[in-house]
Amino acid sequence: MPIEFTHVPGKTHPADPTAPFFYDFVETATKLSLIEDIGFQKIVVDDPAGLLTNMDIAARALDRTSSLEIVLTHWAGVIEPTVAARQLAALAAKSGCRLSLRMLSEPLNDDDAEARPVGHTLVWQRVDEYLVLLKRLWSNDRPFDHEGAFYSVRGGYVPCNAPGSAGVSIRMGGRSGTALKVAGRHADVFELTPGSLDEIRQLMERVRNAAAEHGRAGKLRFALPVRIRSENSACCQKAVEIAGPPAQVALSLLPYAALGIEEFMIVGIDRPREIATAGRETIALLRNTLARREADVLQPGAFASRAIREARAG
Repeated sequence: MPIEFTHVPGKTHPADPTAPFFYDFVETATKLSLIEDIGFQKIVVDDPAGLLTNMDIAARALDRTSSLEIVLTHWAGVIEPTVAARQLAALAAKSGCRLSLRMLSEPLNDDDAEARPVGHTLVWQRVDEYLVLLKRLWSNDRPFDHEGAFYSVRGGYVPCNAPGSAGVSIRMGGRSGTALKVAGRHADVFELTPGSLDEIRQLMERVRNAAAEHGRAGKLRFALPVRIRSENSACCQKAVEIAGPPAQVALSLLPYAALGIEEFMIVGIDRPREIATAGRETIALLRNTLARREADVLQPGAFASRAIREARAG
């Protein structure tokens, strides 16, 4: 099972707590090259300035990298679906489909929010309608009209069937039944919340059951936020916390990989030296360990032989 690693930048620059991570893009470009070369496959863009800034950063990050996937944090209610669909499709096409959409639930704060009741269920209903519209705009070969609870579209159309948009994966999370219902319908990647191994396993099963209602039980991948603690790291992201030398961190991740988690979202490492250490040691060790275990499964006698050798060596 291939394991992917995603870098989740801190909300602020590690050397200046008043500046966002992407504040100085010259410095950021150097870090992006390091992140890409060291073994990460993805990086999350989630700037405090909001959605429009995120989209600008995503475009610049895609220009500065060649293989790194940009995970663009996004939410409904800021841009009309028709505008968002065009902009996202253009980014995806320009980058060779290296873009994914990380949908968060946000309070309703658009102009007419005061005229409607605000609640958890309503927020997720709007996310659901928003994603339905994005997918229709990316796939329809002719204009269409839509009248829903939150959006009204007349002649909605993205030219040329939105080249590249077919490769835009949807990422979602949550724990409530409403959130899981929407994620089961739309998500390609589900971002888990931290908890014990058993709690995470139970959440994964709930997500699979929600996806099964839409015939998508086997189409979901799972990602787990992991914070590698150090004396200098500080992060408000909710994540499983792991401390210790790189080898210990890698071993601590093995039980989560055994659950079927295929992506670790690493938070708390924003300095170049920390990024390099995570790539050269933690990521490499975990991948090598999993590769050996898979080889043992394919060759049943190999595990026993290695165990005997290790026992004799001890």
